[in-house]
Amino acid sequence: MMTILPHPRARILLLLSCFLILTLPAAAPAQEAPAQNPPQQTKPTPDDAGPDTDNGSIILKKKKEADEPPPPAAPVAPKVKNPDNETFSLRVDVPIVNIDASVILDKTHQFVPGLKANNFLILEDGVPQTITSVRTTQTPITAVMLLEFAANSYYLINDMRNASYYFFRSLRPDDYIAVITYDLRTHILTDFTNNKDLIAQSLQSLMIPGFSDTNMFDALYETLDRTSRIEGRKYIILIGSGRDTFSKLTLDKILAKVKNTPNITIFTISTGALLNELRSGGGPRELDYLQAQNQMRTFASMTGGLSFAPIFQGELPDIFAQINQSIRNEYILTYRPTNNKNDGTYRKVKVLLVDNEGHPLRMQDEKGKPQKYSVIARDGYSAKLPVE
Repeated sequence: MMTILPHPRARILLLLSCFLILTLPAAAPAQEAPAQNPPQQTKPTPDDAGPDTDNGSIILKKKKEADEPPPPAAPVAPKVKNPDNETFSLRVDVPIVNIDASVILDKTHQFVPGLKANNFLILEDGVPQTITSVRTTQTPITAVMLLEFAANSYYLINDMRNASYYFFRSLRPDDYIAVITYDLRTHILTDFTNNKDLIAQSLQSLMIPGFSDTNMFDALYETLDRTSRIEGRKYIILIGSGRDTFSKLTLDKILAKVKNTPNITIFTISTGALLNELRSGGGPRELDYLQAQNQMRTFASMTGGLSFAPIFQGELPDIFAQINQSIRNEYILTYRPTNNKNDGTYRKVKVLLVDNEGHPLRMQDEKGKPQKYSVIARDGYSAKLPVE
């Protein structure tokens, strides 16, 4: 069989065509690759733009508690075992009681000076107390004149005016006095002042009374409440009939207020004694008067004051001389009570005078005659309440 070989030029063309056929399929994808798969942008370095973040919100993952180191343990407090597992607290509170006492001769109303600590005996709820100090003071007074001024009787008003004027004349330049009247209500005429002209003007203004009712319990309660806010020893000179008509408070409540108000001494001067003597003979009016007098005496005795019921005007100078002797000269007795509980209870106190052997002290004048005397002091005090 005979084989025909191609021409050399044809052979070269054939080889070139085969080469093109083999290379064209591989080159086409290389040209189309940029259109199908665009090149990825290279991440900028820190020196280029801002931080590498996307446009979404930033979420910070919370650290697990297990990854954090545990806090240091607190030191263990030493345990103190109390009996029966009870809790106890310690507080040091040493109470001290001051008692103002006056010793007055019954006949001359003079103050008895020169008494020492061993001359006094203090009984608290019947138990003798040890007195730590005794001192004598003579100071100006801070007092309230509480006057009954009601349209009930001319005789009562006249007695009140006479008594208030005599007390006004016994005042000293450094005394501070307030004037308060009461009928159905309480009226403050003059606040505490040492200006005697203002006090005189307030007393002269008592011309025409208003109501005929006398709410003495309410007036005394308000006066005690106001004066208790003033520091130091205070006095109330209560001048009135002692009757009470329409007070909101009862006798028991006003007595409780008097007991629980410290550093206040009440002196009472009853009006209408002469009127009651003229119409004596029994009956409801005399019973009302006796009850009123008993209330006035109770207010005075509970606070270490004095109570008077003068029949004649001539008795007033001696009465206010005795009051001045009592309130301007006094002994201050200090002791630590044997019952030191702060339970808020009321403690009954009695002050006596004794000699060196413990017997009741006897006094006599220069001629050897015995002298009667009175010890004026509060009949008790209220202990402090426990502080929670």
